[in-house]
Amino acid sequence: MALGYVGILTVRLEMPWVSNLKEKRALVRPVVERLKARYPLTVARLDGLDAHDWEVIGVATLSNDYGWVEETLRMAADYIAREGPYRVASEHTEITVLGGSEDEDDQD
Repeated sequence: MALGYVGILTVRLEMPWVSNLKEKRALVRPVVERLKARYPLTVARLDGLDAHDWEVIGVATLSNDYGWVEETLRMAADYIAREGPYRVASEHTEITVLGGSEDEDDQD
């Protein structure tokens, strides 16, 4: 039996019209902060921090309910796509099972 699930969403955002890092941060940072406030997630800017025209955002959550993890990540992806003045170039979702294999139960 699974102890829980960890869900991770990575989203690549592209803003080819942006010409400097300050402008990009002004577009991305508010969406990241509102996402953290609105949903039970950990959110981080992962890659492209020194690039002015793209960035990768990572989102993570944890629960004992697979469906809840899946739905929460879907809502986060929809929110990211809807809220910012950028283009979502790609997104990837991964949900991992935590512990609880039958072999572990036999060792008690």
